[in-house]
Amino acid sequence: MTAIATVILAAGAGSRMKSSKPKVLHEIAGRAMVSHLLGTVADLAPEKSIVVVAPNMDDVRREVSPAETAVQEEALGTGHAVAAALPNLAGFSGDILILYGDTPLITRQTLDKMIAARGEDDKTAVVVLGFVPDDPAEYGRLVTSGDGELQAIVEFADASTEIRAVNLCNSGVMAINGAYIKDLIGALDNKNSKGEFYLTDIIEIAVAQNLNCKVVVGDEEELLGVNNRMQLAQAEKIAQTLWRQRAMMAGATLIDPDSVFLCHDTSLGQDVVIEPNVFFGPAVTVGNNVRIKANSHIEGTTLGDGAQIGPFARLRPGAKIAEDVKIGNFVEVKKSTLEKGAKVSHLSYIGDARVGADANIGAGTITCNYDGYDKFKTDIGAGAFIGSNTSLVAPVKIGEGAIVGAGSTVTRSVEANALMVERADETQKSGWANRFRKLKTKLKK
Repeated sequence: MTAIATVILAAGAGSRMKSSKPKVLHEIAGRAMVSHLLGTVADLAPEKSIVVVAPNMDDVRREVSPAETAVQEEALGTGHAVAAALPNLAGFSGDILILYGDTPLITRQTLDKMIAARGEDDKTAVVVLGFVPDDPAEYGRLVTSGDGELQAIVEFADASTEIRAVNLCNSGVMAINGAYIKDLIGALDNKNSKGEFYLTDIIEIAVAQNLNCKVVVGDEEELLGVNNRMQLAQAEKIAQTLWRQRAMMAGATLIDPDSVFLCHDTSLGQDVVIEPNVFFGPAVTVGNNVRIKANSHIEGTTLGDGAQIGPFARLRPGAKIAEDVKIGNFVEVKKSTLEKGAKVSHLSYIGDARVGADANIGAGTITCNYDGYDKFKTDIGAGAFIGSNTSLVAPVKIGEGAIVGAGSTVTRSVEANALMVERADETQKSGWANRFRKLKTKLKK
C-alpha cells in the first residue's frame, strides 16, 4: 500500500469568527475543529502528519501536538501554504492529502476513495474532492472533459456564464502524488488580482504536463467549511445528528434525539435510555441498562450498569458511579466514587467523597469539602444512612452501617453502626406566637 502523508492548512486567522482565538480551535462537541480532522486522518495511519500554521500560533501547535507543524510566514494563498510544508515532506514519495482545519466533518470513507482514485495509475497527479451543492453559489467550479478527467478549477469570479452553470464544485481537498508535488507547487505564480499563489492552479499545470487529474464526489454536508459562528453551529448540528444516529443504531434509546447533546467521545452502552434535554461533556462512559432522566448535565463521569440518573442531576469530572447507583433530582456529584447500590436521591452535593455500597444519603446533605484553601475528603462506609439536611465537614469518616440523624453537622468521625445526632435542645414557649402577632399589629396602627 502506498504511504500516506497529510497536510492540514490551519494558518487562517478566521476574522469572520470575530474572535481572538484561531478559527481552527473553535470547538464542535467539545473538541477543536482541527483535532476532529486529526482524529479522522489518524485512522489512515499516515507516515507524516503536518499542520501549517501562521507565526505566533503557539496555541494551535499545542493543540495539534504531536503532529508536525510548518509555518506559513505570510498569508499568500493556499499554494504558498502547501509550499511551507514541503521541507517537512523531504524524502517522502507517497500520496499527500491536502486538507483544511476548518473543514472538520470529512469522513475516513471519503478520504479512502480519494486515495484509491489516486493510486489507480502512476500518471494521476492530483485527485480533487468535489461536491454537488443544492446552491452552487460562488464556489469554484470543476471543469471536466468528456471522459470525466479534470481539466481545471475555475474560481467563480473568473468563470464564464457557461462554467457557472456547472454544478460540480471544488471543496479544496486534494490527494497529490508525492512524485509530482514539488514541481507542481514550484510552478505556481501569483499573477492574479490578489497576488496570491492558488493551489487550484496546479490542475492546469498538471494537465499541461500531460498528467492526469481526477475528481471524487463527496457529500455536501461533510465538506462544510466553517468561516463564521453560524457555520460553526451548522457543523455542530450535522455532527450531533450523525452521532445520535450512531448511538441509536448501537442500542441506545434517545427519547427526543434532537434535545440530547453528545460529546465527540461519549460512549453509550446497550439498552441505555436517555430522556430529553440531556447534555454530555467530554469523557463520559455509560454502561448498559442505564437511564438518564431529563435535564441532566454529565461530564468526566463513568456510569456503571443499571445506574439511574436524574432528573436535573449534575455529574462533574471525576464522578465514578458504580452499578445500580441512584442519583436523583438536583444532586451534584464531583470527584467522588459511589459504590454499588448507593443512593443520593435528591437535593444534595457530594464532592471529594467515597460513598460505600448501599449507603443512603438523605435530602439536603452536603459534603463540606473546601475550607477556602484546600480540599478534603469525606468517606462514608457501606450501608451507612445519612439523615436529611446534614453537613459532613471534611475530613471526616462515617463508619459502615452508621446512622447520622437529620439536621446534624458532623465534624468528627463516626464509628461503624453508631448513631450520631447533633442538634441544639428544642425550646417551646406557649402562646408566644399569638403575643408576637398582637404586638406587631399594634405597632402598625
